Amino acid sequence: MNCLVETLDTTVSDLLSALDAHPAARRLLAGDLDTDEYASFLRQTYLYVQQTRPLLRRAGERLSRAGKAPDLARLFLQKADEEQGHDLWVLEDLAAIGRPENPAAPPSPCSAVTAYIAWNRFQVEAGSPLAFLGTAYVLEALSQTRAGTTAAHLIARRRIPGIERGVRFLSGHADADEGHTEVLRGLFGRIESAEDRRAIALSAAVTAALYPGMFAGEETTFNAAATPCE
Repeated sequence: MNCLVETLDTTVSDLLSALDAHPAARRLLAGDLDTDEYASFLRQTYLYVQQTRPLLRRAGERLSRAGKAPDLARLFLQKADEEQGHDLWVLEDLAAIGRPENPAAPPSPCSAVTAYIAWNRFQVEAGSPLAFLGTAYVLEALSQTRAGTTAAHLIARRRIPGIERGVRFLSGHADADEGHTEVLRGLFGRIESAEDRRAIALSAAVTAALYPGMFAGEETTFNAAATPCE
């Protein structure tokens, strides 16, 4: 197996373990959150998902302008198109559970979301645009493994009024992200630059370190010890 893939899979595994041990994340996965807790999670999710499409597009544009990895540049632009409207799924979920959000007056981001956006924006604007592949791999692996079951558990527990119509984002990503990690795995083997591999692994580690902090705005301890083989 490609060494970068091994590193990323370890990062994903560590994130899943961290979420299983995190009180609020564990309750979400089990479907035990109340309305206020779920709404808080959705609001923070909306803020970072809203940035995904422009970040993907900017990364693709930088690669295209540099004449670097044209197939990956096309992938970024394709994925940007695929992400269109996903932030609206979150707004639909909030409205369904009686917590409508006004896009013109968005909620304040917690520190983890602020750091996530700043880090990925720095990479696509001034660092390695390929670094966003690490972020994408972690989030899509998380969707594949947990989003569908989380939506099912929320509906089964019925602790939140309107929840049957309030899991569009979770269920939609469980379906939409199916097979995406396999596509990325195939691409990683073609990335020859050690610098780009390190950037991808680091962005994956940053995403995994920050993600638990998106629950109730809690702070997390950053640990980016994992680095890919040279």
